[in-house]
Amino acid sequence: MANTLKNALLILILILNLAYLSAAQTKSAAGNAKPDAKSQILEVFDRLIDGIKTSDADKVMSAYEKSPRIQFFNNNGSITIGWDQMAENRRSLYSKTKNVNVEISSLKIEILSSTSAYLTCRWKQTQEFDGKPESASGRMTLIFKRIGKEWKIVHVHTSPDQPAANRPVFPSEQQTPSQNETTKPQPDIKKPAR
Repeated sequence: MANTLKNALLILILILNLAYLSAAQTKSAAGNAKPDAKSQILEVFDRLIDGIKTSDADKVMSAYEKSPRIQFFNNNGSITIGWDQMAENRRSLYSKTKNVNVEISSLKIEILSSTSAYLTCRWKQTQEFDGKPESASGRMTLIFKRIGKEWKIVHVHTSPDQPAANRPVFPSEQQTPSQNETTKPQPDIKKPAR
């Protein structure tokens, strides 16, 4: 009987050791897994949008490559060149901005290579600027580059849904696009569970 109990105890210890080793290997493999590029880009984009919603210029600018070459094609048709200039512009504007709401739809991320990707979406934003309500909507393209271990935005292009009538465009572009061009549904990217 003592031998049977001794053998059962040894088998139990062996099973527990195997279970422990298996769990340790699973945890190690999960810890070594490379995060999905789309998930990382989505995290940067979420930080950008959160910074806009909270009028936090530092949070917004943390999403961008800190470079004098970076270009921002702004919604009003102007171009801002350089991280420092954009940061200065954001700080100046955000000091007068409150109650920001941003809605994002038709979000799409396309990975081009291990170091480049782009994100497109539609956006709608409402806010108070200098005490007056404002709203705008449009489309946005963000170009991402993997720099070291981080994805950073290296170029931005925004376009308004309703450009001003006096904005210079070709006469052929002043016509409203056909229904097929404006309403093709794009699947929204679902955020991974955290």
